[in-house]
Amino acid sequence: MKVFVIDVARCTGCYACQIVCKDEHCGSDWTPYAKPQPDTGQFWGKMNEYVRGNCPQVKVSYVFEPCQHCDDAPCILACSTEGGIYRRPDGLVIIDPKKCTGCKNCIDVCPYGRIYFNEDLNLAQKCTGCAHLLDRGGIFKEPRCVDVCGTGAIKFGEESEFINLINKAEKLHPEYGLSPRVYYLNLPKKFIAGTLYSPIDEEVIIGATCTLIGERDTFTQTTNDWGDFWFDGLKVGTYSLKIEFGGKTKTIYNINTKNDVGLGDVALA
Repeated sequence: MKVFVIDVARCTGCYACQIVCKDEHCGSDWTPYAKPQPDTGQFWGKMNEYVRGNCPQVKVSYVFEPCQHCDDAPCILACSTEGGIYRRPDGLVIIDPKKCTGCKNCIDVCPYGRIYFNEDLNLAQKCTGCAHLLDRGGIFKEPRCVDVCGTGAIKFGEESEFINLINKAEKLHPEYGLSPRVYYLNLPKKFIAGTLYSPIDEEVIIGATCTLIGERDTFTQTTNDWGDFWFDGLKVGTYSLKIEFGGKTKTIYNINTKNDVGLGDVALA
């Protein structure tokens, strides 16, 4: 069974994966795998860019999101035509362009939003895992997005080949309760960050002890050579931050990580 393994930490946001998907499918009829992808409006392999935090504590994360090729794909069950959407023996989920009636049921039930509708052709369309290339054989052993990735952030192959990576990986949106065949390493977690300074000395404070206290976890670190502290990899919740240096103490309460938090410049007087 085939799987994708995507390492978000290795992605540089070059968008080559998204662009090459358009190159492969726009103007190309790969029936019975897929009809041509429209020139605009659809990204079967979509790169999502997330700007996180508040200036100056900001991070940008890139998460490539193709169809998740779920083992329990709700689109298959929702399809109004028998065999209109099916799972191949290798695990890839395909919308049959000859059988699709354009009912849009699959679009309505896909929680990932990775199924599109082609108005001109009256078809639902999505990532095929470049099944037309895989079945051709020879040098074509992986989808175009995998082939073009310069950092090796996107991998594709047999599940058994990547079992060690899969054991460390996560599902995208596990709250959906599905079993996708696309696994992610280093998905961005929440962070709380800031820069500590002395308003009296007008200098950043190096080596201050910062203790972040959550409902279940406590984390401690010291400010770096720029006075910065970064608590990364946090769960969503409410935290308090205690800062100590040179006999002075400051506590910031009720920091909520529903979104990433950049506290900006934090004064310790």
